[in-house]
Order: sequence, then structure tokens, then C-alpha cells
Amino acid sequence: MFKVKPISPNCLEDALAKAERYRLLNEPNEAESICRDILEIAPANRQARISLILALTDEIPHETSCFANAIEEISRLEAPYDRAYYSGVAWERRAKALYNSNGLGSHGYVYDEIVRAMQFFEEAERVRPAGNDSSILRWNACVRFLERHHDLTSKGEEVSEPILSE
Repeated sequence: MFKVKPISPNCLEDALAKAERYRLLNEPNEAESICRDILEIAPANRQARISLILALTDEIPHETSCFANAIEEISRLEAPYDRAYYSGVAWERRAKALYNSNGLGSHGYVYDEIVRAMQFFEEAERVRPAGNDSSILRWNACVRFLERHHDLTSKGEEVSEPILSE
């Protein structure tokens, strides 16, 4: 069996740049691999952990297990702001992936997951560093998503569809 080879500690900045490029090229699997290589030799590297989380959330539409992996990585972030903000990102991306998959009966879940993301963004807003409005920008994006999709309601509020064959 083949083994993963460690990267050189003096190549971390270059590896981080490559991970970002692969995310921009819509190749999150490649970015994830690079971030894992970085974290093998520098487990406290905040930027590599955040890039890994974002790469994992990029993969959610194609691999649902990536959500749980992202949540696990988020728990390793030190700052309360980072944990809240990236939790919101993960929930928002999972909700939108579910919405785009058009799963039967999924609209209640989509709504509830967007609201969950918004709760995390509110938490992040409360503890955000001065001059950082990222959580507000994400909150606003969620509000606009819900405004565009009036058909979304909470699982507890779902109205049954009329039977059209009668």
C-alpha cells in the first residue's frame, strides 16, 4: 500500500496558496488534500484549518459526509468567533445543497437549516473582532435567500399539498 509523504515545513505558505487556487478552480478535493498535508506538520495552522473547512463545505453538494467532517474540524478552531462563523457557513451550505438537490419534502429542512446558520451568524456577530462584518454579510445572504424562496417553511409549519386527482 502507498503512504502519504510529509511536506516540508518551509513550504507551508506555498501549499496554502495552492489550496486556495484549487478551491477557486472548483477542485475542493485537491484543496482538502493539501490542507490535510499542512495540518499533519502544523496542526495549529489556523489558515490551513479554515481552508480545509471551506473545502469540505464546497464538497457538500457531492458528498454529504463532508458536512460532518467540516463540523468536526470547526470544533478544533480556537476562537469562539471562528467556531460560530464557520458553523454558520457549514449549515448554510448544507441547506443550499439540499435545496438545489430538490429532494422531495426537503423544504422544511432547508428552511430550518438556514435559520440554524443564521443563529450561528448572530452568535459570531456578538463576538466578532472590530471591523469584521463577515457574519452580517452571511446573515444578509441568508435573509435574501429566504426572501427569494417563499415556498420554504419550517418543518413544523409545512402545509400539506392539495390532492390534485380529486
